[in-house]
Amino acid sequence: MDSKKGKLFVILGGIFIANALLAEFIGGKIFSLEASIGMNPIHLRIFGYELPFNMTAGVLLWPVVFILTDIINEYFGKKGVRFLSYFAVGLISYSFLMIYFAIGLEPADFYISSQAENGIPDMNKAFGFVFGQGLWIIAGSLVAFLIGQIADVTVFQWIKKRTGEKKLWLRATGSTLVSQLIDSFVVLFIAFYLGPAKWALSLVIGIGIVNYIYKFIVAALLTPFLYVIHNRIDNYLGKDLAQKMLEEAKSDA
Repeated sequence: MDSKKGKLFVILGGIFIANALLAEFIGGKIFSLEASIGMNPIHLRIFGYELPFNMTAGVLLWPVVFILTDIINEYFGKKGVRFLSYFAVGLISYSFLMIYFAIGLEPADFYISSQAENGIPDMNKAFGFVFGQGLWIIAGSLVAFLIGQIADVTVFQWIKKRTGEKKLWLRATGSTLVSQLIDSFVVLFIAFYLGPAKWALSLVIGIGIVNYIYKFIVAALLTPFLYVIHNRIDNYLGKDLAQKMLEEAKSDA
């Protein structure tokens, strides 16, 4: 493997996996988008529910993951994306397994009350609540991630076959919007409709729509950065190697 090509794969893959892991770990926090940017709650009315933009912190990073998917797909094809997607799922599963093992460890006596002066009477319980996401949420997130990745790669290559090397914005944004649509609903459906929470289907769909509106806007805003990243990669690889990799990725479709 060419050294530049190998280094590029390691760099893109590392950023991809780091963002996927971080999105899972920070996903336990629910934040108000409106309050975070100094706005009053919007309260969209969907299926009889008034839904503000309260979302998991993981949505901050998932659009980045899917944008990286498109860049990796562009230069390394389906095989590169599949390898990194399965690798990421394996690492995420391993991470949660180790976290649950850590939660089960008996805490030292001083640790329990170590943050009492900061308003946390039981640090061990706080640790468990922060890191111990429910199994249904984890399962939903992993399944949604894999299905979303497969959809992203498929739509990306489908558009590329019909437009050639032109219209990067169309294949990247189009594939991201489709994959984010699937991701937004699958994770909620598995975690909160099929799981013990037993949310009404209308509530699941309503919250999914709110999440997707946010992801749609973010994906559109991130599109110009694709061209910046694409140009920098081309400059790094050189014209000949970049073109060769693009052709190899196309033949892998």
